[in-house]
Parts: sequence; C-alpha cells; structure tokens
Amino acid sequence: MAINYNLSKVYALSDNDPEFVNEILTLFVTEVPDDLLQIKEGIKKKDHKHAYAYAHKIKPTLDLMGLNVAFEEILQIEAWTKAEGKKKDIKETFKSVKNQVNDAIKEIKKDFDL
Repeated sequence: MAINYNLSKVYALSDNDPEFVNEILTLFVTEVPDDLLQIKEGIKKKDHKHAYAYAHKIKPTLDLMGLNVAFEEILQIEAWTKAEGKKKDIKETFKSVKNQVNDAIKEIKKDFDL
C-alpha cells in the first residue's frame, strides 16, 4: 500500500495501462533525483534562475505522483527564486521536498520492483 505517494492521477491519465504507469514510475525514479540535485546546486550558488528552472520542471511530476506537501513546497521554492531570497530561507523547505521524494522513490522501487 502506497504511503508516500498516490498514483490515482497516473492511473487516470493512463487509462489503467500498466506499461504506461511503469514508464511514468521509471522516469520519476531516474530523473527527479537529478533534478533535485540541480535545484540544490542553484540554491547553493544563489543561481535563482537555475533553481527555478528545475523546480518548475518537477512541479507537475510531484502533483501527478500525489506528493501534495512536496508540491506545495516546490511552489514555495519557486516563489523564493522569483524573490531572489536568501539561502537560509529555503534550505529546510528544499530538504523537506528531497526527503519526501526519496521516501516515495524507496517505496516505489519496493512496490514495483524497479
């Protein structure tokens, strides 16, 4: 049973096609961690545009995967980039998103043998 993610939107989008669902999950597991590293790099270097680009890129994926809190927090990261905020103001929010994504990935890998 999924605790850290919700695939209802994925199944609705795919018309319950298990192959399509597997592709979405594989993309999530392989690409989102790299995108998170890019956000972290943008925050570290105070490159707000870079951080925004990757936050914006993963935003729909977080929504699709039912990571509602992470989705709300990625919106906060986007707002932080637009305001060109200080690193210390966003570090905990980023850490929270990263932890939620990592928990979901661990669970998906186990649930779907990825």
